[in-house]
Amino acid sequence: MLGSLNIGLLGLGTVGGGVFQLLQQNSDVITQKLGRPLNICRILERNMDRVRQLGVDPGLVTSDPGIVLNDPDIDIIIEVIGGVELAREFILQALSNGKSVVTANKDLLALHGKELFEAAAAHNCDLFFEASVGGGIPIIRPLKESLAANRICQVMGIVNGTTNYILTKMSREGRDFDEVLKEAQELGYAESDPSSDIEGDDAARKMAILASIAFGSRVTYPEVYREGISRLSVQDIKYASNLGYAVKLLGIAREDEQGVEVRVHPALLPLEHPLAAVNDVFNAIFVEGDAVGDTMFYGRGAGAMPTASAIIGDVIEAARNRQHRDCIRSSCTCFYNKPLKPMGEVISKYYLRLIVADRPGVLAAIAGVFGARGVSIASVIQERTIGDLAELVLITHLVREQNLQDALKALADLPVVNEIASMIRVEGGPSN
Repeated sequence: MLGSLNIGLLGLGTVGGGVFQLLQQNSDVITQKLGRPLNICRILERNMDRVRQLGVDPGLVTSDPGIVLNDPDIDIIIEVIGGVELAREFILQALSNGKSVVTANKDLLALHGKELFEAAAAHNCDLFFEASVGGGIPIIRPLKESLAANRICQVMGIVNGTTNYILTKMSREGRDFDEVLKEAQELGYAESDPSSDIEGDDAARKMAILASIAFGSRVTYPEVYREGISRLSVQDIKYASNLGYAVKLLGIAREDEQGVEVRVHPALLPLEHPLAAVNDVFNAIFVEGDAVGDTMFYGRGAGAMPTASAIIGDVIEAARNRQHRDCIRSSCTCFYNKPLKPMGEVISKYYLRLIVADRPGVLAAIAGVFGARGVSIASVIQERTIGDLAELVLITHLVREQNLQDALKALADLPVVNEIASMIRVEGGPSN
């Protein structure tokens, strides 16, 4: 058996602690599969309480990043400190020193992936990032390798566990958003500042990475359209259920003749769609390829051990590459420069809830506004009356987003329309 392969671990927080624990827990299995032991020989960490809690040998720990990054005996660096600028600096330094890098840093990759991959290629080093999307769910390598023969048509997924937990609770228990968010924070599913999750930013970073791989054309986080769930009403979730839909925060990436679209927003999904049954903190990613058809990857999208599982899987792959002097397996796959479709050009169906005057002729006036702007109504239901007002729920046929937005602006000016209470896109049907 070969001698140990040495690892430098940057960060001993939740994920870093999971990496350390999993390497200790399954060291015999990992050694058997790799043919040599993996040895964490240096750890960058300032919190010595955390070091003691995990039972880490203090002699392995330093607060000086240079001691880890410049150690000639270290073969692979695991970056789990998070953030952008400091992590970027550390990864670039590690690559320049000829070390392969494994990271879970979606924020960094969604902004600076091009620079990092160019640096990895320049120094003939691997840069692996399976854990950046979907936690323990394998999705990056399947897209790059197992599905490489396919033209990927669509990647659609639930890629944020916090929002999925909140929407599951709202749907099952009929509770309001604010109440469920507070519970999620108490349980540790949501941060004290949950804005990145609930406003769709976390999911948008992940979709930028997935879209770049799926379509071979770089998409960065600022280019991803995003809406969050903070304005969703439990009333709309109930109506959606009555109509045969679940409400999910979806990340959607598609390619057609006009270009690539990448977006994150709440959406109604038919209850028979596989993603509609994904509940609580679980994630799932639905991939459609021209040869393979429909596939779905499901599992725990976050947490110390699921994420550590993906990280160590990458470490094993990087170790095998180094054994065989093959360090270009993780090279950038963004070969093209495809146009990114503006949101106004996206085609979708829409769920609308309107509060209108409860009198004859109102529906005809609404239909006239829609018809003049090329919006076709598939169904209309009057759910309830509120004094002299009525609540209408409409589902449109497929329509261009800009046409729908123009119609909504015109509706807002109609005297018979009291409020446009909600607009949610409808995805996952046979025409989508």
